Amino acid sequence: MPINATYEYELAQKKFDEAQTVSEKLKALQEMLSTSPSHKGTEKLRKEIKTKISKYKSVIEKEKKTKKGSSFFSIKKEGAARTCIIGLTNSGKSTLLSKLTNARPLISDKGFTTRLPEIGIMDYMGIKIQVIEIPAIIKNYNEIQHGLFFLSLIRESNMAIVTLKSKSDLELIKKELKENDIEKNLILYQGDNVEEFKDDIWKRLNLIKVYTKQPGKEKDYPPIALKKGSKIKNLAENIHRDFIRKFRFARIWGNSTKHQGARVGLDHLLGDEDIVEVHLE
Repeated sequence: MPINATYEYELAQKKFDEAQTVSEKLKALQEMLSTSPSHKGTEKLRKEIKTKISKYKSVIEKEKKTKKGSSFFSIKKEGAARTCIIGLTNSGKSTLLSKLTNARPLISDKGFTTRLPEIGIMDYMGIKIQVIEIPAIIKNYNEIQHGLFFLSLIRESNMAIVTLKSKSDLELIKKELKENDIEKNLILYQGDNVEEFKDDIWKRLNLIKVYTKQPGKEKDYPPIALKKGSKIKNLAENIHRDFIRKFRFARIWGNSTKHQGARVGLDHLLGDEDIVEVHLE
């Protein structure tokens, strides 16, 4: 953090930390450079920012060249979140994908069976989570064919599941992610009970499940996934854009209220598995 950092700089730094794509990170870095104080005490910081800007520009140029002539370089995000399964060859990535999702990847004892990303959908109490198996991590991963694309999938995911054969696997994986400026929430899978592991995945995603209902009826299914810290207004926006304008009040049942069926407003903070009944004009 630079001495006497401005509010604009701190905001740009937050954007960089939260950025999910290389382009977003590059834009945030450029904002950081333009808003950072310029004096002797910040020379090192500004140099580091410029170095990162140069690096990200290089990555973007490489990705553009790599994508030419390729037909699979777009995987649409589906569900409430995206998580990737990463690991070295023969570490159980495909087996785990088949246990977590509806996908049926090729499973083999031979190394490097997965050459392209395998995609599946995990159902967690009605919430859909996209799970992508990434081809095996190796040293200098960004130099292999399509390596930059595979890294971008990891970067844009909400978290990454790591399958391991040995502790040294994790050291290589962390090294490759760090060298490509990927800071990711990692969760280790080492033969855990799959249903319990789904619970762990859900907890790490920092999401909550919220049910809606109509007056006099049972709660609707499936629930809606929202970020932790969401309020009634976030739920209303998720249901329909007109709900905010027509909103009168909501009644709520769950852990976020002391009195079940309490009448609340748009700023009420929601909890996991709350049931919400929205009343409109």
